[in-house]
Amino acid sequence: MHMAQAAAPQLDTILQLNGFTFAELLHSTGLQRLDQVFLQALNKQHPELHEKLLAYRQEHEQPQQRSEQQDEELSAWLIQCAIFLERFLADFFKIEEALAISQAKTLSYNPISAFKKYYVLRRAKKELTKKEKETTNKENYNTLTTWLMAELKKAPMQTDDTELAVALLGNHYLNDTQQYAQEIETLVQWCIQAMLTPSGQQFTKNWVSFRIPERLDFANLVPTIPADHDLLSTPLPALRQRDGFVLTDPRMSASAVQDEVNYCIYCHDHDGDFCSKGFPVKKGDPAQGFKKNPLDTLLTGCPLEEKVSEMNYLKQQGHTIGSLAMVMIDNPLCPATGHRICNDCMKACIYQKQEPVNIPQIETRVLTDTLDLPWGVEIYDLLTRWHPLRPKQWVMQPYNGRKIMIAGMGPAGFTLAHHLLLEGFAIVGFDGLKIEPLPEDLIKQPIYRFTDITEPLNERLMAGFGGVAEYGITVRWDKNFLKLIYLSLMRRPYFQVFGAVRFGGTITVEDAFAMGFDHFVLAVGAGLPKALPIPHSLAPGMRQANDFLMALQLGNAAKNSSLTNLQIRLPAVVIGGGLTGVDTATELQAYYIQQVEKVSHRYDILLETLGEEAIQQPLDGASREILAEYLRHGKAVRKERERAQAQQQSPDFIKLIREWGGVTIAYRRSIRESPAYINNHEELMKALEEGIYYLEGVEPIRVELNEYGHAETLVCQKRILQNNEWIATTEELRLPARAILVATGTQPNTAYEFEHKGTFNRLNLQYQHYEEIENQLQVAHGVLHCKDPLFGPFTSYQQNKHRVSLIGDTHPVFHGSVVKAIASGMRTYPKIVSLLKDQLGQPGEEAEYREFAEQMRDLFQATITQIIRKTASVIELTVHAPL
Repeated sequence: MHMAQAAAPQLDTILQLNGFTFAELLHSTGLQRLDQVFLQALNKQHPELHEKLLAYRQEHEQPQQRSEQQDEELSAWLIQCAIFLERFLADFFKIEEALAISQAKTLSYNPISAFKKYYVLRRAKKELTKKEKETTNKENYNTLTTWLMAELKKAPMQTDDTELAVALLGNHYLNDTQQYAQEIETLVQWCIQAMLTPSGQQFTKNWVSFRIPERLDFANLVPTIPADHDLLSTPLPALRQRDGFVLTDPRMSASAVQDEVNYCIYCHDHDGDFCSKGFPVKKGDPAQGFKKNPLDTLLTGCPLEEKVSEMNYLKQQGHTIGSLAMVMIDNPLCPATGHRICNDCMKACIYQKQEPVNIPQIETRVLTDTLDLPWGVEIYDLLTRWHPLRPKQWVMQPYNGRKIMIAGMGPAGFTLAHHLLLEGFAIVGFDGLKIEPLPEDLIKQPIYRFTDITEPLNERLMAGFGGVAEYGITVRWDKNFLKLIYLSLMRRPYFQVFGAVRFGGTITVEDAFAMGFDHFVLAVGAGLPKALPIPHSLAPGMRQANDFLMALQLGNAAKNSSLTNLQIRLPAVVIGGGLTGVDTATELQAYYIQQVEKVSHRYDILLETLGEEAIQQPLDGASREILAEYLRHGKAVRKERERAQAQQQSPDFIKLIREWGGVTIAYRRSIRESPAYINNHEELMKALEEGIYYLEGVEPIRVELNEYGHAETLVCQKRILQNNEWIATTEELRLPARAILVATGTQPNTAYEFEHKGTFNRLNLQYQHYEEIENQLQVAHGVLHCKDPLFGPFTSYQQNKHRVSLIGDTHPVFHGSVVKAIASGMRTYPKIVSLLKDQLGQPGEEAEYREFAEQMRDLFQATITQIIRKTASVIELTVHAPL
C-alpha cells in the first residue's frame, strides 16, 4: 500500500506528458477525450483501421446477422488494432522497455514449441509406436545423452535452460536439413529413448516438449484405483500434499502456457472458433443448434463469446497488452474467470478427440502478465472504463440521472453493475453478507504493481465482496483477483455498495422504488441447501456443506489467529457428487490438520497457565473425548512436521488423515455420472489427488448416534446398476462418520416470495422469467441455454411502469457457474437500457446525485454516534441505522 502511495505522483507526471491526469481518467469527460486522442493517432498511422473501427461502432446501433467472411475480416483487423492499442498504452504509461522485456520472455518459449512439433510429435511419437515392442536399454539412452551434451556445448546459442537449449539446437539443425541430416536423426532417436527409458523420463519430467496431448476417454477422465471397503482413490503417484490455506494451484508456468498457445490452431480465420461461439451441429448453420459431447453436455462454448483464438494468436506473437485487450472486448471482468473458474470454452474446443487447449490457463496468464507490468493494474482498470475496440460501451458515459438497485454483489451483480455504470446509470449494490470498505488511498491513488495490493490467501481478510466468488470458491483460486473488480467499481463516481443488508427484511422492492430507484435487480444467488430427510439428520457432527464452507471462510476459522472452531472430526463423509461436495471434502481435510494443531497449541498454553484440572473440570463427557482425540492427533501432526523438516520433505498429512478414517465423498450413482465429473472433472481429479476417497452407489438412510447423541455412523443402502438404472438393494453399508457434510444441492432463492407473497410469479420452485416485447411482459418459453437471445431477464413484477430483473443463480438459465452468472449480467444490461430508454433524457445533475448518495449512506451505513463507558466492563453504544 505504501509503495502505491509513493508511486502516485510519478504516474501523474507521466500522464501529464500526454495532457492527462490520473483523476481525469476516472470520469467520462477525460475518457472521451482519451478516446479522441486514440482515434486521431490511429487515423494518422492506419487510416484504413480507423475507418473500419468507426464503421464497426456505428454498426452496433443497427445490429444484423454477420456472414462468416465478415467475422473473419473482423478478427483480422481487430488483431491489428489490438497491436496498435498496445503500443498506444505503452507510450501513454511510458513502459515501452518493460513491455519489450515481457514480449521477449514470451517469445523465448516459442522455439520449444517448434522443437516439440517436429522432433517429438511429428517424428518421435510416430516412430515410438513401432519401437514399443523393442527392448530399450539404459546404455543406448546414456550414449545418446552424452552425444547431446557435447552438441549443446558447441551450439551457436547458449542458455542455462536445458530444455530451451535442446530446442534451440534442434531448430538450428532444421535451418539446414541437408548439412545436419545425421544430427537431426540422432536427436530424434534421443527423443524416442527419452520417452521410453525411466532415466530419460525423469530427465525430461517437467519439460513441456514431452507433454503430449492424450486421447480423451470420457469414461475415464478421472483415473481411479480401488481402495479399502469399496472406496475409490487416485493412483498413488498422483497424490499431492497440502498444508493449510495458501493458494493450492500456482497455475502453469509461462513456458507451459506458451505451449498451450502454440497448440491452438487459431480457428478464427476459418469460422472454427467453436470454443467461443459454440460447437454447431452443422457448421455455418447456427439454427441447427449445438452438439452434445459423450457426457450429454451441450457445447455452447464461452458464455461471453470471448475472442479466444484471437487472444491466443496475439499471445503467441508476444503481445502482452494486446492479448489482454482482445479478452476484454467481451470479458472486461476477466479476473473473475479463467483458470479453476470456467471450462465451457475447453469443452467446445475444436479438439474433441484429444485434450483440448487449456484456454482458462492462457486467459489467466494473459491477465497476470499485464498485471506484472509497471502500472499493469491501471492499464487493466483503464480498459474496463475505456476500450476503443468494443463495438459498444467503448467509453463510460456521463451520469444520466437514472438509478438502479442491485440485490447481491456476486459475479452476476457486480458484472451488471459494471455494464450499467458504463451506460451512465447510478448504481447502489447491496449484499446480505458483510462487505469491508476498501481503503480510500487505494481507490484514489494509482497502483504501481499488482503485488503492492495482493495478500497471501491464508492471511487475507475476507472482504465479503464477490458473493460466491468470495465465500464459496476455495483457495484453489487467487481471490486477490476479486480486489481488482472491487477496486474498479469503487473508482466509478456513481457506484455505492453496502453490506449486511437483507433483501426482504432491511429493504423490499417497494422500498427501493419509493427511494427513487428506476429499476430493481435480483442477483441473490442460490437459495437454501436441500435437507436430507433421514433419521437423525443434522445431529451434532452433521451439517450442511455450504454452511461449513461459509463458516470456514467468512468466519476465518482457517486462520491461525482465529478463535473460531468448527469442531470437525474424522472419519468424515461428504454426501453429494457436485462441485460443492468436492470443495467441502478438500477444505475439511485441510482444516482438520489446522484445527488439531490450534487446539493442541492452545491447550499447552492453558495447561501451563491454569493447570489440567481447571481445563477439564468444566467439560462434559463428549467434550473431554473430543479434546483427547484432538490432542493425540495434534501430537501426531507435530511429530510429522518434525520428521519432514529433518528429512527436508513436505509433511505427509494424507497418511495421517487416512489413518484416522479419511474423508470420503459418497454419491448415489457412479463417479462418472456425478455432476462434478460431468461439469468439471479437473476439480474432482485434483480433490482425489489430495487424498480424498470416493464411494459410488450408496443412498444414506439414517445416522446412528453415539452415547452422547453425536453422529457416529452413516448407514447407507447399497445400489447397483441394472439396465442403465440404479436399483436399491437390501444390503446396508455402515460408514464410520463423526462428521457428515450434506452437499445434495440447493433450491432456487425464492425466499422473498414466501415473505412477501404475490410479488413475483413462480414456476414450481423458481421465479417465472419474462421478455419485454412491445411494452408487454411475455413468458420466456423453451429457453435451452445461456446464448438464447430471448432468455427472459425480467420477473412478473410490473407496477407503475417499474420492472424487476433476475440474473445469475436466480435465473434458471444462468445458474450453476461463475462464468454463466457473469454472462447473465452482460446479456441483461442491454435489455434494461432498452426498457428505460424512454426515460433517458438530459444528463443528470451532479448536485442531485451527491444529495442522493448521501441519503443512501445515511440509510444503509450503520455508524456509531456515541460511546459511553458505564462501568469497567460495560460500554453503551448509540448506533445510527435508520433501516
